[in-house]
Amino acid sequence: MCGICGIISITHRNQLQEFLWDMVRLLSHRGPDGEGFFLEGPFALGHRRLAIVDLTEAGHQPMQSSCGNFVITYNGEIYNYLPLKKELESLGFSFFSHTDTEVVLNAYIAWKEDMVLKLNGMFAFSIFNKKEKTFFIARDRYGIKPLYYYHQGGDFLFSSEVKSIRACPLYDSKFNIEILIQYFTFQNIFTDSTFFKNIQLLSPGSYLIVTLKDTVHVKLKSYWDFEFFHEEPQLLSYEESLEALDHLFNQAVRRQLMGDVPIASYLSGGVDSGSITAIASQYHPNMKTFTIGFDLHSASGMELYFDEREKAEYISYLLGTEHYEMVLKAGDMEKALMPLVYHLENPRVGQSYPNYYAAKLASKFNKVVLSGAGGDELFAGYPWRYYRAVINSHFEDYIDKYYYFWQRLLTGEELQKVLAPSWSEIHHISPKEIFKSTFLSHAISLNKPEDYINHSLYFEAKTFLHGLLCMEDKISMAHGLETRLPFLDNDLVDFAMKLPIHFKLGNLSEVIRLNENEPGPKTSKYYEKTNDGKLILRKAMERYVPKKVTLLAKQGFSAPDASWFKGESMDYVKRLLFNKKAKVYEYLDFSTVTQMLNEHMNGTVNRRLLIWSLISFENWCQLFL
Repeated sequence: MCGICGIISITHRNQLQEFLWDMVRLLSHRGPDGEGFFLEGPFALGHRRLAIVDLTEAGHQPMQSSCGNFVITYNGEIYNYLPLKKELESLGFSFFSHTDTEVVLNAYIAWKEDMVLKLNGMFAFSIFNKKEKTFFIARDRYGIKPLYYYHQGGDFLFSSEVKSIRACPLYDSKFNIEILIQYFTFQNIFTDSTFFKNIQLLSPGSYLIVTLKDTVHVKLKSYWDFEFFHEEPQLLSYEESLEALDHLFNQAVRRQLMGDVPIASYLSGGVDSGSITAIASQYHPNMKTFTIGFDLHSASGMELYFDEREKAEYISYLLGTEHYEMVLKAGDMEKALMPLVYHLENPRVGQSYPNYYAAKLASKFNKVVLSGAGGDELFAGYPWRYYRAVINSHFEDYIDKYYYFWQRLLTGEELQKVLAPSWSEIHHISPKEIFKSTFLSHAISLNKPEDYINHSLYFEAKTFLHGLLCMEDKISMAHGLETRLPFLDNDLVDFAMKLPIHFKLGNLSEVIRLNENEPGPKTSKYYEKTNDGKLILRKAMERYVPKKVTLLAKQGFSAPDASWFKGESMDYVKRLLFNKKAKVYEYLDFSTVTQMLNEHMNGTVNRRLLIWSLISFENWCQLFL
């Protein structure tokens, strides 16, 4: 796991060494174990190393092939690299290291672009072909590892992080004001745009071929996408599917235990992380586990259940792990925000500072940690979301219902008021069309409720999960920590997408309408009829964790911020956002924003997600503008 970057520049080739040094320096947190540089004419590659597999100097990067014609800078882990290595050896390749890096390099030499289809893991890498004068740049199927790029005329830059690109004088850093439409509608970014003008995020399951001739030419190609199947005749019975799931899940966890350093696990107390820890601890008997808890003295309503320490401690006791905990209080959010926003670079999804503290805690003991992310998106862990749009007349009807639900921060009318100072520049952008466009590649017939559920699962994997993965990478790598995700094993994902919906969810005939952000106590109402997600996964995991764990209602990893924003954190929010000189008011309307803040503080509307996004954006403006 590492940080990578590179440059092609026709006009500034004499300055590439200086540019590259600055770019690599800003990735040092991603790779504290070493750095490397490669330059040849107008091409340059840089690397920061976090040594996990083959800790010797043989794993140094950028790495050149034995033939000398290819150079790679690579970030990731390929969990099937040993079988691939044997296959390559049978083709006549020899190896000077024990790294997966060299396997990826030789796989490209052997199979060219098709090699990405053979990789089971997380990755972002660039391979320089000296003879053809090209960069081949690829990102993994799910978007676990990020890669950003900038292309203008004869200049091309790429990096694991935006800050590295911004350090290069070839890029003129400007704010991409159009991103505000997406962010303040979805609290996420659904396109390949970023908060930085002309810097794009390479889409998951895609690669670039960058060629230098008279100028720089960039070709983008998608090689993989999620495909949640519509209901077809079942190939396996429920019992057969249960056994297959058990086998594939075990295999996925075992695969991700590879490496030459100890491996730990997050432990929330839920079925996903609990099951991963149960299997992993069979192979690592002295396994360390980590949990973040919350001080709930001022919490109310559903937030009284946000502290999962007791459940995590129980699973740790059963499995005999070496367990560590950290308890967050309201003031810890303020302390973490500036470094958190610096590392995130592009604010997205929800309150992520608990994840930041979790990574900080785990990094004190380990370089690698397992996470349960992905289980909900694959096995339908958020049924109250899908039930919003189960019964529809047609596709447009479905879009109307689901788009209304996924306006996490502001409706169209609210958006125009909040963004009033910017509206003339961005009013032409339709968030609904952006929302609708995410479905266009998932060409399944929509005839019955199960088809629409699969459509919703596709959407969440493409948008919500991707946002979580971007956040998790930045937060973990901020502390030199590698996060592995067993649920995102290729074989397990392919199997999960083919499972019939009735293996995942219960009764679809009743459309449940609930408002996630309504104020006041609502726990029983909220979960009463939506505790049926991940049915087959829960059943399979009864072999590893107690039934009292597998039957627990789904709970997100969130602090009691709705209460804190009205209590201990109120002064911080007011100090930051009730200030007319705050930088956000170059783009947002002061009176509209403060009116919405008062609605939350008075307890009339739960604006916790909006408040988090506003304070994140203000910190972003202070850091990057």
